[in-house]
Amino acid sequence: MDIRELGRLDLNLLVALEALLEEGSVSRAADRLFITQSAMSKTLGRLRDLFDDPLFIRKGSGMIATPRAEQLGRQLPQVLLSVQEMLAPLRFDPATFVGQFNLLLQGHMGLWLMPLLIERLRTMAPQLRLSALTRVDNPFEQLNNGKLDFIVQAELQAYPADLRLTTVGYAPPLLLARRGHPLEGKEFTWEQALGYPHVQLVIDALADIHFMTDKNSSFIRHMATAIPHLRTDQLLTAIQVVSHTDFLFPAPPLLLEQADISAEVIALPLPEGEQVTLRYVMVNHQRVNTSAPHDFLYRQILQVVDDFRKKNRLPSLARLRSEQKLAY
Repeated sequence: MDIRELGRLDLNLLVALEALLEEGSVSRAADRLFITQSAMSKTLGRLRDLFDDPLFIRKGSGMIATPRAEQLGRQLPQVLLSVQEMLAPLRFDPATFVGQFNLLLQGHMGLWLMPLLIERLRTMAPQLRLSALTRVDNPFEQLNNGKLDFIVQAELQAYPADLRLTTVGYAPPLLLARRGHPLEGKEFTWEQALGYPHVQLVIDALADIHFMTDKNSSFIRHMATAIPHLRTDQLLTAIQVVSHTDFLFPAPPLLLEQADISAEVIALPLPEGEQVTLRYVMVNHQRVNTSAPHDFLYRQILQVVDDFRKKNRLPSLARLRSEQKLAY
């Protein structure tokens, strides 16, 4: 587009295009922007003239986007965010901020992180709202398009280059059992552990998790060979089953006292001097690195983690990164 043609561009057209792309319907897009269906139809006509493309083709009760519209849809989030940041006041006041952030947390992370984070934000940013999910489709794509703001998860083996990773934890997995389990207080092998039924927690991208250990780790081999008698994506269900049976639960680091389950469940020492370790990371798209509201929440999450580590006499995140020579 010639620079002289920019005078034709009304930013409201881009907002309308985003609504049309996401809703797939003129009427729903109009409702979303609180305008009439007739006004939205006229706006669609202006968009078609501006981009010299039909943009949407009617199909049934909705519409499907043309390739040109899909291309614009991939560019829109960054363009609109840049405009928002350009027009936003330079000063950010969490006490008056109104908005929502969407987080993706592996279930066991939410058990201890969310209560502490909510309590911290309640007084600092009383109008900040959080949505904490445990599973979404295509999480990295949702970071890219702004539907997700942060992910907290066990580190995976690979990430897209446009994501920022920050270490928030570093701990071995656990082997959970009920108090009074026949293996409690005994040295045992993985072969003996296989003699007991297992619970498996279903975690998205489990096969892609990066274990900071030798690939020939006996823990990893055990996880691969153990046939679970129960598979569930409900963490509390897994814990309740373990607390009432002789089932074993190879589990992510939970910090049992924080999850308030230590009265019924214990962590057995991993057999054979196992040294397998998981790193936990907070992930966000680089496009929000300069967003003041995102930076505020990012720092609050890190502070909650540091306070928790201090309370449990664990090294601070800064010390952890230094001692382990972590790049992030």
